[in-house]
Amino acid sequence: MTDPMTKLPLSVFIIARNEADRIPVVIRAVRDWVDEVIVIDSGSTDETVAVSESLGARVVFKEWRGYGPQKVFGESLCRNAWLLNLDADEEVSSELGTEIRTLFESGEPACVAYTLPILPLYPFQQSGHPWTAFHHPVRLYRRDKAGFKDERVHDSVAVREGPIGHLKGMVLHRSFRSLSHHIDKVNSYSSAQAEVMASRGRDPGLLALLLVPLLAFFKQYFLRREFVNGVDGIVVSHMYAFQRFIRLAKTRERQRLLRQGK
Repeated sequence: MTDPMTKLPLSVFIIARNEADRIPVVIRAVRDWVDEVIVIDSGSTDETVAVSESLGARVVFKEWRGYGPQKVFGESLCRNAWLLNLDADEEVSSELGTEIRTLFESGEPACVAYTLPILPLYPFQQSGHPWTAFHHPVRLYRRDKAGFKDERVHDSVAVREGPIGHLKGMVLHRSFRSLSHHIDKVNSYSSAQAEVMASRGRDPGLLALLLVPLLAFFKQYFLRREFVNGVDGIVVSHMYAFQRFIRLAKTRERQRLLRQGK
């Protein structure tokens, strides 16, 4: 197996704003075995820049243009062919780190891109259950074969050609500092989503507003298996239902304001 201290020809890039309390965990998990860590800061007013630089990351300022545009810009800063994108509230688990290093031990990995399972962790949870890692996005990829879409809200990687592999090690995702932070984040994100949805002609009616939250709770609690987390799973599922409801309510509000010329 590759020496754990060997630097892989891999660039890690992270978009951030006011993440001084969380970004150290992200950087420390990868800095010893990747060639470079780049933080794209969109105007932090806390110690994000200083903390990131003290941990060996290169920090570049980019005014916020949306999730996709920030990550496309991040790609342009990287000097390696292979890229690993992480958010400022994510951590590469030790198992995933070992798995990624193993990919490179014989040279070029077999696939052009790899999906990574994302394990959500809430502040009131001591540990997550692997059954709830329902999201498996492409985050590790060759920049000449794949790249982020330039979309303001939905930041996903499009693989242009070549096979996609699937890794088993987890990315630990601590998205929310508290339930209050969850609500603040949902409020901001849902406003952006509503603007996009309204621009595409979406106008949610009675059935959508009534059924979507119920179906969202069912999806999170049963299909995404939050039931394994007991009472915590009920809390998480209700928060997801609220998230889906509020973006529809804001889209409806936006459509009515547009009709009034506001």
